[in-house]
Amino acid sequence: MRIVRTTSGLQTWRRQHDAVRTTIGFVPTMGALHDGHRSLMRRARRLCRTVVVSIFVNPLQFGPAEDYLRYPRDTDGDLAICRDEQVDVLFLPAPDTFYPQTFCTTVAVETLTRRWEGEQRPAHFQGVATVMARLLNLVRPTQTFLGEKDYQQCLVIRQLVQDMGWDTRVRFCPTIRDADGLALSSRNQYLSASQRQRAPVLYRALLGGKEAIARGVRRARAVEKTMAGLVQTGHPDGVDYLACCDARTLEPLIRLQGDVVLLGAIRIGGVRFIDNLMVRVGDSRG
Repeated sequence: MRIVRTTSGLQTWRRQHDAVRTTIGFVPTMGALHDGHRSLMRRARRLCRTVVVSIFVNPLQFGPAEDYLRYPRDTDGDLAICRDEQVDVLFLPAPDTFYPQTFCTTVAVETLTRRWEGEQRPAHFQGVATVMARLLNLVRPTQTFLGEKDYQQCLVIRQLVQDMGWDTRVRFCPTIRDADGLALSSRNQYLSASQRQRAPVLYRALLGGKEAIARGVRRARAVEKTMAGLVQTGHPDGVDYLACCDARTLEPLIRLQGDVVLLGAIRIGGVRFIDNLMVRVGDSRG
């Protein structure tokens, strides 16, 4: 595995790789790697000849009161996982290397970012779009692999790629969960034992919404009420949103039809959880 720590080093590798003319699969991460990240690397390995992983805790996507300084970091563990998954190139830059003092450009994706996470975390998606624009320009991958747990982020990055005309295929990969349904996340490390027991309630609420739809409920408000009632059984410390949305535009729905995504964000202790479930909705009664 080749470890690259500077943007100039990555540019040099990429120029050398141009002569090889093989496919490049790219997995962007913020480190503290887990089985969800492993699944992305394995998918990239199956579909591409060369696998590139980036580990960079991006300061631009954290708000001033958020957890940038205490975000989990485990370089030794991350290196071991990348080697175990036979990653070819690991891009591991320092913040002042990735964003030099002269850096003064930001990138914004409009419309898709105005609701849900965009409303709860102002400037978050601008930070995501900026770091991804820089990474994609440096790596120039054939395919880019993203986890569906961060569904809105997936849509934002796909829109960014489409609008900028970059030649990479963006692949959404299934959320990886623990046995009780909790979506794997680096921030799960923050949880106490009692908080960890409560954490799967968001997934159970989304499942309850999906089951209501399967029974024929088509009014979004009724499904959202079902999800809200189930969430309360876990005694959350806050509910940011529970919503039924168009899976392509993330606009809230009144009546459910077609491809629908159930979105949720709650807080337990000092930890914020987001999750989603996709539902294909046909015609029915209620």
